[in-house]
Amino acid sequence: MAVNGTTDPRFEGVERAFAENFTGRGERGAAFALYENGRKVVDLYAGTRDVDGEAPWEPGTAQIMRSATKGVAAAALLLLHQRGELDLDAPVGAYWPEFKAAGKEDARVRDVLAHRAGVPSLDRSLTPAEAADPDLGAAAVAAQAPAWAPGTDHGYHAQTYSWLTGELVRRVTGRSIGAFVADEIAAPVGADLWIGLPAEQAHRAGRVGPVEAPVVPGSPRSRPKRALVEAYADPASQTRRAFDSIAPTPDENDPAYRAAELPASNGIGTADGLARFYASLIGEVDGGRRLFTPETVRLARTEASAGPDRVLIAPSRFGLGYMLHGAASPLLAPGSFGHPGRGGALGFADPESGLAFGYVTNGLQKGVTADPRAQALVRAVREALGRHSGA
Repeated sequence: MAVNGTTDPRFEGVERAFAENFTGRGERGAAFALYENGRKVVDLYAGTRDVDGEAPWEPGTAQIMRSATKGVAAAALLLLHQRGELDLDAPVGAYWPEFKAAGKEDARVRDVLAHRAGVPSLDRSLTPAEAADPDLGAAAVAAQAPAWAPGTDHGYHAQTYSWLTGELVRRVTGRSIGAFVADEIAAPVGADLWIGLPAEQAHRAGRVGPVEAPVVPGSPRSRPKRALVEAYADPASQTRRAFDSIAPTPDENDPAYRAAELPASNGIGTADGLARFYASLIGEVDGGRRLFTPETVRLARTEASAGPDRVLIAPSRFGLGYMLHGAASPLLAPGSFGHPGRGGALGFADPESGLAFGYVTNGLQKGVTADPRAQALVRAVREALGRHSGA
């Protein structure tokens, strides 16, 4: 497989790992970007732009990022807090009075970001068309009785995170979260990221679809935990209900779905856009604007939830809006923060090394957090740092 792009010689092992994703890990089309202290040091792409096509991946090809979008949505809320417009310790109902219903009056804004709001699922799933209507989605979450007392436990809000974050941004700013991200996050730092893909950018987004990954006998992926398998198979489980909050499963290649603003799951971006976004959270990009202050970075990566996750049926760790380095979602190092997308995509920042990572793919594999292709790239980056630091 021919790999296109550029790589700083210090990270040549990353390029090898990227190529090996195509020869040994089921990759069809993908891109990877790495920034160091605001400067791009790796920019790679290969394969086809569409999972089911022949046209080559090109510079600027974008893909759906699924839950990697959550990291972008979290930045919107944290920026509003940084500007003094949103109090993380205030009840959600202070901005969104309808949310107080059914025993949620004590849910705080920080509970939304840390997956502690208690509403990971809905009693009635929304159709894709209903989910795309921000009024209907917000009303459904506001009326939902919590699965646990808000703030007392955590469980991944796989789909409801869309309406929780989107409605808070709308109540505080009067703008949709897609418009806020476009104006206040993507444009200022030059990141090709969208929540709600504009019609004029639709030609850049490739088709996605499921692909099978080779399984190494004896690996953790070859023997999934029984509890997890049972939870996904049981329609009444909190796990299944959380992921089925939108049902039937949306067609992720449908232009109408891509144009909707669902910040839990349907953001679209390039690998460079995702890495550039994370680079801008921890420093200036190409000498330009920085989005987060050091205090906001501290909030993003300070543990707010940890332990058994009521939805993922495995231990998880979250800061405010971001997954943290851990066994369930291994990032670069203990101080790293970011977010994976179910099936492949991954973006994160590591303040200590100054690195920001962005990976997108059109081939969606099984698994929620630790995709083997993304993890191969993480390992290669870690090895490059160790080699050049003398570790």
